[in-house]
Amino acid sequence: MTDPRQGEAAREASKQAPKQASNQSSIQSSTQAASGRTADGPKARVGWIGAGIMGSSMVRHLLRAGHAVTVHSRTKARCAALLDEGAAWADSPALAACGADFVCTNVGLPAELEEVMFGNRGVAGALSSGQIVIDFGTSPPSLARRIAEAAGAVGAESLDAPVSGGDIGARNGTLSIMVGGAETAFEHARPLFEAFGKTVVHQGGAGAGQRTKIVNQVLVAASTLGMCEALHLAVRAGLDPQQVLASVGGGAAASWSISVLAPRVLSGDFAPGFLVEHLVKDLRIAEEEAAELGLDLPAVRLARGRYEALLAAGGGRLGTQGLYLLYANPSAVSGK
Repeated sequence: MTDPRQGEAAREASKQAPKQASNQSSIQSSTQAASGRTADGPKARVGWIGAGIMGSSMVRHLLRAGHAVTVHSRTKARCAALLDEGAAWADSPALAACGADFVCTNVGLPAELEEVMFGNRGVAGALSSGQIVIDFGTSPPSLARRIAEAAGAVGAESLDAPVSGGDIGARNGTLSIMVGGAETAFEHARPLFEAFGKTVVHQGGAGAGQRTKIVNQVLVAASTLGMCEALHLAVRAGLDPQQVLASVGGGAAASWSISVLAPRVLSGDFAPGFLVEHLVKDLRIAEEEAAELGLDLPAVRLARGRYEALLAAGGGRLGTQGLYLLYANPSAVSGK
């Protein structure tokens, strides 16, 4: 029996797809699209689900690179600026996937990704042979493998491609992208990655990108925790924190946390480049993965506990540098 979601998706695709000359195929191959060898101009047709802090900037880079992007988010208003800049709108994840060479997701939580992929009017029900699904969020490796299996069942492919670099990296097009999945699909998708990524590395099969991102988040959490405690120590010791940063930032302690997040702390800027609630989610995934591998990671446990305390205090929508408030001014957390 035909899935009604597929029928709906097909009908909508026929309405939205551009008319092409009769001597051209109505569907370009993903290889042609990725390499820019399409007949009508746009390098690739991209369906994009999720327009948050990072996703919006990533879509802008794709548009500037000449790709045709159709976006979907929980609220259309969130995509208003992208629509003004040339993106098209789809009313559901399934419709965003229709006619796309690449179907990209960038949502915050694993449950949201499951809904986008497998829920009512989800991507999985609209996939067809030749398409490549790319998830840019952070989720369990097991979910990445499940998506790969669903894509493979209809002749599509899947890449798990979580990113690191925060809001600055997304805006500047300098993200680090760690990719799991088939190498052929990785090469086809490379032009998309290079539109907003500076460091793009294929890590292995399905789930390898997510496992690499777990490693990244362990480092990020430990570094940010250390930065917050170090600044608190410096202030309480009567040191000039700006002068302290000038010294430690030029030595072995230099890091993203010191060069980017610490100045935000000192200026009272706790706006999110990456949300506390999302880091808590990532650290929980890290502990689950560690348990599966029989590992004990005390630093991860400590960082998760500190960030969960910040989350419980009402700081889930702060940037990760907001952990400093838990040390310096706990009463200010809920007011942020």
